[in-house]
Amino acid sequence: MTASEKRNLQIITEVCDSFNHHETEAILAHFSEDAVWLLSRGEPPEGLLLTGKNEIRTMLEQRFASIPDMSWKIHSHWISSNRGCSEWTVTGQESNGNKLNWLGCDLWTLRDDGMITRKDTYWKYSGGE
Repeated sequence: MTASEKRNLQIITEVCDSFNHHETEAILAHFSEDAVWLLSRGEPPEGLLLTGKNEIRTMLEQRFASIPDMSWKIHSHWISSNRGCSEWTVTGQESNGNKLNWLGCDLWTLRDDGMITRKDTYWKYSGGE
């Protein structure tokens, strides 16, 4: 593993830890100003596209407020050059009573300086919206 791959692995590990602690600003500290996040839910084929730290911040604050017990069990991370993947199970209960217990993954793209430019989220769940 190269030095930059080790750094990138550390970055996505820190970001995932920050998700589990609902630390919005710690998460955003690793995202570039113009980062994009493609969410699982939303219009096909991309899902909901968030662009920039402000849109990502707004969504994170809303999500953490509406699912206060949301947490991720990380199964694995892998890195190859400036791309990475995190495999996880997310659990929690939405404010409407729906319980989350979804297997998913994040596909990450990082710049040469280690800033995240893209997060693409996928998960498996049954049921409607």
